[in-house]
Amino acid sequence: MDSAIAEPTPAADTRVSAAVRDGSATLQQLMDEAQRLQAAGDAAGAAAAYEAWLARTRQPLQHLACFNWGTLLSAQGDEAGAERAYRRALELEPGFAPALLNLGHLMERRGDADGAVATWRQVIESTSPVALEHRLHALNNSARLLETQRRYAESEALMAASLALKAAQPDVIQHYVHIRQKQCAWPHDQPVGEVTPNQFLAGTSLLAMMGLTDDPALQLMAAQRFVNDKVPRPAGVPLFLRTPAPTGRIRVGYLSGDLHMHAVGLLTAELFELHDRSRFEVSAFCWTPESAQPLRQRILKSFEKVVRIGGVDDTTAAKQIALSSIDVLVDLQGLTAGARPAILVQRPAPVQVSYLGLPGTSAIPGLDWMIVDDYTMPPELERFCTERPLRLSNCYQVSDRRREVAPLPDRAEGRARYGLPQDAFVYCSFNNNHKFTAEVFSGWMRILAAVPGSVLWLLADNGTARANMLACAAAHGVAAERLVFAPRVAPAEYLARFTLADLMLDTFPYNAGVTASDALWMGLPIVTRSGRTVISRMAGSLLTAVGLPDLITDNQADYERLAITLGRTPARVASHRRYLAEHGRASPLFDVPRIVRDIEAEFERLALQARERRAAGQLN
Repeated sequence: MDSAIAEPTPAADTRVSAAVRDGSATLQQLMDEAQRLQAAGDAAGAAAAYEAWLARTRQPLQHLACFNWGTLLSAQGDEAGAERAYRRALELEPGFAPALLNLGHLMERRGDADGAVATWRQVIESTSPVALEHRLHALNNSARLLETQRRYAESEALMAASLALKAAQPDVIQHYVHIRQKQCAWPHDQPVGEVTPNQFLAGTSLLAMMGLTDDPALQLMAAQRFVNDKVPRPAGVPLFLRTPAPTGRIRVGYLSGDLHMHAVGLLTAELFELHDRSRFEVSAFCWTPESAQPLRQRILKSFEKVVRIGGVDDTTAAKQIALSSIDVLVDLQGLTAGARPAILVQRPAPVQVSYLGLPGTSAIPGLDWMIVDDYTMPPELERFCTERPLRLSNCYQVSDRRREVAPLPDRAEGRARYGLPQDAFVYCSFNNNHKFTAEVFSGWMRILAAVPGSVLWLLADNGTARANMLACAAAHGVAAERLVFAPRVAPAEYLARFTLADLMLDTFPYNAGVTASDALWMGLPIVTRSGRTVISRMAGSLLTAVGLPDLITDNQADYERLAITLGRTPARVASHRRYLAEHGRASPLFDVPRIVRDIEAEFERLALQARERRAAGQLN
């Protein structure tokens, strides 16, 4: 690549001083002039100043000017020009860390992940003096990018190296904990560097905390820490009070980036379709990536209005919602990946409700209510939730009765296809690996040891998780062949293969949600353990609504004992399966129209109260 600096164009010459044009200005004078042009809104002129100076000067520190020039070009969208500038800086000063860091980001943006990581590795492995902040930047961004590529072991190693250099990095600790969960690498808080136990606790994300403890105070702490650190606090009058008050039908808006082939989309499709259009106007405020997925297209058709807010900043998005005069805004994200809590804190609607996406408290200011039932939120749990409960009469969870199911496999043929023993008692858990704790997995191994010939059918999201699970099995004297790893398959086939298992084993404290609904829909009973948090009581709620509360336990010993008893008495399991086959889909759990009517009754009550209070000047 030709790295020579071209002669400045006449247009560029007219923007800058003579001293800059002839290269006699000092670097500081050049930087001052570029800053002045930028402050005046002439970013192109600032870039031209660097270009002109670099073409003529013979002064030292040209690599710094090349770096600054590259950042200006990049900000203007001239990535090719920025790359030339960064590479010129590296020719002048090999190993110049700031240029390597920015060059790596440029390569990442154009989709060259391997190139980005290789570029940052030059900073990480440099034997020359490198500022700590630059080495940490390279380590942390390499780890982040490798994690998105599911190269978990490599990513974890870089996080550990970063924390060994500097312990006080809460964001790195957060990712370190969760990436170990994804790999079933126990304990999740494996000591590293000088990170203290308290730093591990304070740095654990809400999602990770939900999978580690059923202590509601710790989950509330994790949510509040995130909100305090990451979510802005808009001041002034709530947005909904700056727009016309709603009239006519109750206006319900759903806020989500997961309205496609995602747990939230899979559960809610029929909810959107069954809303009573004579009483409710239903809209989506959505940043879900567009696709031709049948589920995505079905969901889009279920709304009267779809307002796409992807690529729109949070304040503008909140104003769009407020201008729609929404009565009830339903947040389907909470603090999960891709969430946009900064929309909610601006109060674009008088009533704001949390549902499904985050089974627990989010601590987001302005999120007033959470849809639950009496099982998922007993009274003693309310004090640990910033949202007030909207209690449905049966189960809190809506589901989709139109979910597509592949042809059910013949039991013998299907078991052979998936590597399952024909006559074995098959336990299964198709939950994500990050829900597997050392306590739960060790319990599963004790269950297998106590039920001769049984096997456990489960997912392994990555090679490290699989190796760690097999190591745990070996430590408990369980042969490797008694763990059967299922491949990921299309949703319809995934549902059909539930019929090949005998009993599902739930995870704790992060219970199965949509997976439990899928299993019960397909007639597979579940043994669960309920705890003290919403998320640790999800499967218990489903089992109560479907009519099998006897499969709920409240401690690890009873959970293992029940799973062993059922494994040793297949006739009892067969009776549960017959019950589900004959009565499960007709149970309150799958009475979706009734659940929708219950939700609508609560929305209507809150919306009308808000309208009355607003008319009386009592809302603020």
